[in-house]
Amino acid sequence: MSLFNPLFTRVVVRTLSCKMSRSAKRAKFTMCNTDSRDFYNTSVGVTSKAKSNISTNSGQKEVGMSKFRAPDVIAKKRDGESLSKEEIQYFVNGVVSKEVQDSQIGAMLMAIYLTGMNREETTTLTRAMRDSGSVLSFPADWSGIVVDKHSTGGGGDKISLPLAPALAACGLKVPMISGRGLGHTGGTLDKLESIPNFTVDCSTGRMGDILEKVGCCIVGQTADIVPADKIMYAIRDILEKVGCCIVGQTADIVPADKIMYAIRDITSTVASLPLITASIVSKKAAEGLSALVLDVKYGRAAFMQTLDKARDLAHSMVSASEGLGVKTVALLTRMDDPIGVTIGNSLEVWESLLCLQGGGPEDLMELVCQLGGHLLARVGTAATASEGADQIAEKLRNGEALQKFCDMMVAQGVERQTAEALCRPDTDVFSILPRAAHVEELCCQSSGVIQSIDALELARVSAELGAGRSKAGEDVDHAVGLQLVKTVGSKVTEGEVWVKVHHQGDCVSANHITRLQSSLLIGADSVEVGSRVTEVVSL
Repeated sequence: MSLFNPLFTRVVVRTLSCKMSRSAKRAKFTMCNTDSRDFYNTSVGVTSKAKSNISTNSGQKEVGMSKFRAPDVIAKKRDGESLSKEEIQYFVNGVVSKEVQDSQIGAMLMAIYLTGMNREETTTLTRAMRDSGSVLSFPADWSGIVVDKHSTGGGGDKISLPLAPALAACGLKVPMISGRGLGHTGGTLDKLESIPNFTVDCSTGRMGDILEKVGCCIVGQTADIVPADKIMYAIRDILEKVGCCIVGQTADIVPADKIMYAIRDITSTVASLPLITASIVSKKAAEGLSALVLDVKYGRAAFMQTLDKARDLAHSMVSASEGLGVKTVALLTRMDDPIGVTIGNSLEVWESLLCLQGGGPEDLMELVCQLGGHLLARVGTAATASEGADQIAEKLRNGEALQKFCDMMVAQGVERQTAEALCRPDTDVFSILPRAAHVEELCCQSSGVIQSIDALELARVSAELGAGRSKAGEDVDHAVGLQLVKTVGSKVTEGEVWVKVHHQGDCVSANHITRLQSSLLIGADSVEVGSRVTEVVSL
């Protein structure tokens, strides 16, 4: 039986290739020209200074590709051979131009899933996907200081919220492209939309200007398709004023990935190392980055369940990113227990504010400082990652990172009075942020030491309460979620509260309560809570 599935798939792929060869067309395809000298000069309603300092590299040139045929390229990869740069470029161009049919895309994805790609192929695929759309380009005086972070996701992962302004406070520019939550993983944009009037609409933001003056902003994609040049000028607008932004992917950034990912999802080829690598790194490389830090999580609540698989993914992404000229480092971090003490949108904003005020849970502070420290070391702002971590910690302690976050909120639509109130330590933030109608406390059912808390189960319950979504486009309830009162390693007694369930009154079932109680493991042994960072991967 172990031989049947690959054999069957090989027959299917061969049949599809042969059948489609009869209708294959000879055509010309467009290839992105990423010459940084190509700038748009279109007037889009922002200052001339902003327009002169940001561009998108989306110039097109025609390249004759008639010597390639999709069935031949598919068959070559199906048979385990390495594809040339030209063949990979031909395939990606065909995906975007629709010259390659969906069934052919599915066949190629399955061939890659079954036979893999070497590092050179993976880097070439990543580059071709990046160049399938617009690529951000920034002023020469920003060279070496444009950075970003990517996380593979987990329970309670709110690291981007304090990290972006902390990096901006260190003098870096942070144009983060972020996303919304799906399934048990929370979305950065969903968290920020807990803040009244915070806009993630990149067509109305002034991102480039804010990045210049403040260092950070966090925005998302509009419902309509926004022209790339308008978006990128807007990014530059915020970067000038704030110094950082967190934006959603638009239709113009890596369009090949949007097409390929949708087909990966329905052909069960999502879990392919080269395809995962190309999907993630192409979007980050499209930001025009100087350096990138990757938070590759492993454990119960992570996409990669084991350390070995996380290590393989980290090496693949670092190699591809470095191959595109982006200085990259990856941290392998444990994701068995929730990060910090909250899961849920407004709850995680509150916890992020505590971190920005120099407090907050130790594990959250550690991850923010370690990830930021490695980025500072990669761009040369710090001599070592340890020195960089100290710089990030200092920006969190002295209030500079908090001020950047305040400025970012104002730049993205929040009333200044509201933003400043949220940043004051004596403010009841839930007089401003959405507050759930009810809070139910769950108590420990025995005494001892907390051995573990299942982050995956907690994240799933939180999502079912309304904090997450089961399919793209669904609304979320920003107020609901979970707040840990006790964490791993805590000594507890029977009847002591360990978690608070923030809900709206009609969504907490007996099943939810049972699952939450089952996620808590209490034992007699003491637990040493160590660093979440297990390994560092770089070239």
